[in-house]
Amino acid sequence: MRPTRAATAAAVLCALAALFNPTTAHAADPGDTIALPVRDALAALPIQEESRAGYSRDKYRHWIDADRDGCSTRNEVLLEEAVTAPEQGANCTLRGGSWYSPYDDATFTQARALAIDHLVPLAESWDSGASAWTTQERTAYANDLDDARALIAVSATSSGVRVGSHSSS
Repeated sequence: MRPTRAATAAAVLCALAALFNPTTAHAADPGDTIALPVRDALAALPIQEESRAGYSRDKYRHWIDADRDGCSTRNEVLLEEAVTAPEQGANCTLRGGSWYSPYDDATFTQARALAIDHLVPLAESWDSGASAWTTQERTAYANDLDDARALIAVSATSSGVRVGSHSSS
């Protein structure tokens, strides 16, 4: 599963502490916090070749209604990022509203003209280890609403998505 904001903040604080208070690493038990110079921490990271073998966008289930409020992840992002709020109809159908696409510095008034982009593209996540994730973990990643940076509404043309292919509102 994805780390919570609190866990992410704690990790960042630990990393900052390591920058300003480097010490020598020692044997540690799981869950222990260890402070060491950033250079040493980076050197300790495992490095392996990335592989796109077996990747398919279909292995990431998109736009679920995780909180069962009637709105898919896609529409949750559109509602959150609207410059002008759309009307929300039956089954979370969105009408009206406007959105700003920072990728191409343009404003859109049709939700179907927008795609929801992942900060780390699905293919890159696959290359970096998501190929070993469970179906549930890939679904959670594709629909991550816990981190406001994970998903962004942008014009379909700027994200390379054909209008209508991943933009059902």
